[in-house]
Amino acid sequence: MVRDLYGAELKNDFLDEDISNLALTGTALANRRNRREPLVTVRIYLEGGFQGSTKSNCRQGFRLFFGKVIPRGSFRVIASGDRSAAFRDFCSALKQNQDDYIILLVDSEEGVSAGPGQYLGSREGDKWHRPAGAHDDQGDLIVQAMESWFLADRPALTDYYGQGFAVDSLPGQSNIEVISKQDVFTALQQSSKKTQKGEYHKTRHGFDLVKRIDPNRVRTACRQADRPLVVLQRETAG
Repeated sequence: MVRDLYGAELKNDFLDEDISNLALTGTALANRRNRREPLVTVRIYLEGGFQGSTKSNCRQGFRLFFGKVIPRGSFRVIASGDRSAAFRDFCSALKQNQDDYIILLVDSEEGVSAGPGQYLGSREGDKWHRPAGAHDDQGDLIVQAMESWFLADRPALTDYYGQGFAVDSLPGQSNIEVISKQDVFTALQQSSKKTQKGEYHKTRHGFDLVKRIDPNRVRTACRQADRPLVVLQRETAG
């Protein structure tokens, strides 16, 4: 059963959209924009950062990450805290910031066989209804967690942790998105435990690593990561 933010039962129409069709949405959006006016601001609502300093670190980390792909100043990152809060903020922003392009980005927490829309519409604990006016490509996933993206850029991990980092302790699986969230965490902890920084810790190390990883490595190793980057590049293109 799918419910809206007020608990009313709704039809689940948060449908999946394949990457190959994202350009169609961009064409439709272009029709409602005056290209002689400044570009709209993209707002990215993230799951992450649960209190003051961690929210600030989350914003800064992802701002630097996305800033390697799209022009700085063309987007804002909002760290909402938990995934439910991110969805609530996303829904509110769609109503309050109609001149901006609003994106939701949350962890999948597990392996994903369906597209983001179908997954978010059916996942136990979510079952989110696509808000009125939202496009299918405005809901995206980090599969399976932020830490999964770190495995895509081993040079960044090695450089960050320095001497004592056991890169050989990381999974050899080339398809990073099939590695369970727990296995990712365990591998990061095991590989970093003998370094000066110590065992991987999400709030102490995680957002510093987000700043350092290469989006092109991530999008190559993590299929679902390419989707939001395609959308961001489209929406901030001149």
